[in-house]
Amino acid sequence: MRIDLHTHSTASDGTDTPAELVRNAAAAGLDVVALTDHDSVGGYAEAKAALPAGLTLVTGAELSCRVGGVSMHMLAYLFDPDESELARERELVRDDRVPRAQSMVAKLQELGVPVTWEQVARIAGDGAVGRPHVAAAMVELGVVETVSDAFTPQWLANDGRAYAEKHELDPFDAIRLVKAAGGVTVFAHPLAVKRGRTIPESVIAELAAAGLDGIEVDHMEHDDAARARLRGLAADLGLLTTGSSDYHGSRKTVALGEYTTDPEIYGEIVRRAFGAFPVPGAGG
Repeated sequence: MRIDLHTHSTASDGTDTPAELVRNAAAAGLDVVALTDHDSVGGYAEAKAALPAGLTLVTGAELSCRVGGVSMHMLAYLFDPDESELARERELVRDDRVPRAQSMVAKLQELGVPVTWEQVARIAGDGAVGRPHVAAAMVELGVVETVSDAFTPQWLANDGRAYAEKHELDPFDAIRLVKAAGGVTVFAHPLAVKRGRTIPESVIAELAAAGLDGIEVDHMEHDDAARARLRGLAADLGLLTTGSSDYHGSRKTVALGEYTTDPEIYGEIVRRAFGAFPVPGAGG
């Protein structure tokens, strides 16, 4: 089985619609794909309706969190999307995305980058606006060559010159809320140092004690040394280890299925969840 547990659609900051994403996942030879848009479950219905035969969809989200002044992302899988407390927190984060993006636009303008809010809004379309949309505007203007090049301290990385904060969940609250909604939590790309400061191992240990299920190890922003370090940490803390593409369509160079999760780990994630269940494709 080939399993990719971290992808994005136009419901947040990917370039594939949810329907295109599941079709492309099947074409890439995946057996299982998780749709994990930022703080959003808006792509579920379309993805389910278009799900090809032979592909299983795992519903999820990537939750924006902050602890000790450091931003982090929490992947949540197979939770009940209608659970009211978690839904309310996701809404608070989404509502703060527009003023946050407008603040980043203003900071870029102060730095001499002629980006406009209208340009960013056009790129975001109906998706939940975020930093990748601002970065895509910078690519259009020729300020940076790729979206990833904008995620540096010079520009949009955490605490970068044009970075702006938004409402973010406390990760301990995120774990509690996802668990209460029947879901499973995995800390996304914990050593993605290019994005800025990362969470200390001591805090990861505290998150594990609070119920964190796993950490994402095999990721495009982790080199071999980082992966080895994370595997050792996971073994010490009893955490699951996942691998995923973090696919954003044409917004990033990584391909669907470039990094994958072991089938036994996937089976354990499904076993632990009770808020929702994987959806087998019926040839949508």
